[in-house]
Amino acid sequence: MPVKQYIVRPQKTLISGAEMPSLLQELLGIRELTDAHEIAAFLQPDYEAHTHDPYLLKDMEKAVTRIIGAMKANEKVVVYSDYDTDGIPGGVLFHDFFKKAGFTNFINYIPHRHDEGFGLNSDAVEQFIADGVKLLITIDCGIADIVPVTEATAAGMDVIITDHHLPGKIIPPAYAIINPKQADCMYPEKMLCGSGVAFKLIQGILTKDRFDIKEGQEKWWLDMVGIATLSDMVPLRGENRVFAHFGMTVLRRSPRLGLMKLLRQAKVDQRYLTEEDIGFTIGPRINAASRMGVPMDAFRLLATQDVDEADTFATHLNAINNERKGTVAALVKEVKKILTERYGTGKDAHIPKVIVLGNPEWKPSLLGLVANTVAEEYNCPVYLWGRDGDGVLKGSCRSDGYTDLVALMQEVQDASLVPGAAIAGLAAAPVPAFIQFGGHAMSGGFAVAHAQVHTLQEQFDRAVDRLAKVQKGSPEILIDKELTLADVNWGTWSTIEKLAPFGVGNPKPLFMFRNVSPTQVKQFGKEKNHLELIFENRAEDYFANHMRVPAIGFFCTVADWKESLDRDVVPNEPVTLIATMEKSMFGGRKELRLRIVDIIKT
Repeated sequence: MPVKQYIVRPQKTLISGAEMPSLLQELLGIRELTDAHEIAAFLQPDYEAHTHDPYLLKDMEKAVTRIIGAMKANEKVVVYSDYDTDGIPGGVLFHDFFKKAGFTNFINYIPHRHDEGFGLNSDAVEQFIADGVKLLITIDCGIADIVPVTEATAAGMDVIITDHHLPGKIIPPAYAIINPKQADCMYPEKMLCGSGVAFKLIQGILTKDRFDIKEGQEKWWLDMVGIATLSDMVPLRGENRVFAHFGMTVLRRSPRLGLMKLLRQAKVDQRYLTEEDIGFTIGPRINAASRMGVPMDAFRLLATQDVDEADTFATHLNAINNERKGTVAALVKEVKKILTERYGTGKDAHIPKVIVLGNPEWKPSLLGLVANTVAEEYNCPVYLWGRDGDGVLKGSCRSDGYTDLVALMQEVQDASLVPGAAIAGLAAAPVPAFIQFGGHAMSGGFAVAHAQVHTLQEQFDRAVDRLAKVQKGSPEILIDKELTLADVNWGTWSTIEKLAPFGVGNPKPLFMFRNVSPTQVKQFGKEKNHLELIFENRAEDYFANHMRVPAIGFFCTVADWKESLDRDVVPNEPVTLIATMEKSMFGGRKELRLRIVDIIKT
């Protein structure tokens, strides 16, 4: 396995005449923000000034006119959302808008992840036709669904696609397509998430007709846009930063009953909600609904206005999330057992550069979570496959942080189509390795041909050796700045906090603390599966009052670093700590602490 190499970034040139802390200037420079106007927009997002006119989106006028017409004619409308933390909040957006506008002749539809798969499907369209649906609005899907859109259009149904995925060579024959990634769309922000695109459509409608909806009401729906933007791995720059910033503001005050109940049951104080609470509390529970076969339950939780129903769905989502965690843990254990049997353990293990495993009994909907855990532990890209309800072999993949997964899959696909590939041990005639594949550099999905599945490991082994751009001897991880324990103070935190919310394109600043010795090392939690190191700041400025500096690592133990340190993490023995800084409000008590990313030799 490649060893991680940490490199402290060269110090950025400070901004001449800037009245801000040098640390803030450096962190802004790392984010390539040096222009005064860009910095002001980043640090102080303005909803009116920093969002764009929805009518810059191609087909906006056409889509708005059609939806308003359907509402006034009381035509039957279906809002068809994807089943994840982008699509479901987008479906809630339209539910809330239609309800507020007094329009009731609509239904929200979310496909079953295992039985129906991603996107619009023909069986659902057939049912909509039978039900007399006149207008179909997709959320976070549709741009690749040529056949079902064609079927709907042929039956006299108008389809408005709202999506953010990259269009293919063939565009569905929809009535209107709202997608900033269309080649001829002039919208400035190309990287909106699916719910972001849906929100722009609602903005466009309200610009033409407010349906007696109070001015500014739509800003309260930014809680859904915030959840989706922070969950869907879109860059938190430009308009996305505005949506994330104000989405968090609304979420901390949101009156949604289901959301409040969910946070209360998870022991999260809504007033101090962070992007991590979305990533580790809200998002997993929304996704658990679809992974465990009940996607509409997550929708109902977020859309309900009934206290008892909110309580029921919050309890249910907590329960199925726990069930999901148990199932995923069992799958991780099974995968690790297979890897141990095949490749050995510890320093004698011969783990391949790419891990490829599958089992027809595995549910594809859970494999992304399993692959993520395995990739983190084994520090290499992981591809896992199972079988869906239609008998198709589907899988998920996660990167080690520096391998481009899609480039690697493309290399496998290209090689599998070379005539005479059977000589290399592949099928007798060229058969594509993948029925389909996609995603981005760090995570993705694929469907594998039955004829190729048994040689997939060998194909990846050859591909990773051929592909020079994924052959880096050691992954290099850039450290934003080297700090001392004396820098772990509320003044430093107030500087870092100005950059929040954090996410893709705006990661939490990563710091290095050299030659620091924990005074205490302990495992905590019911299963003792979390690690806490306590450091004391012994800088002279603080000598009279030694400052306690806790460092937390969730779901890790001292044994996780035994191989890299050649010893256990023990009190009073120096290490170099790689960590981020955070404010904790656990139990209502404010505490500044470090979040452990890695522990290496000093």
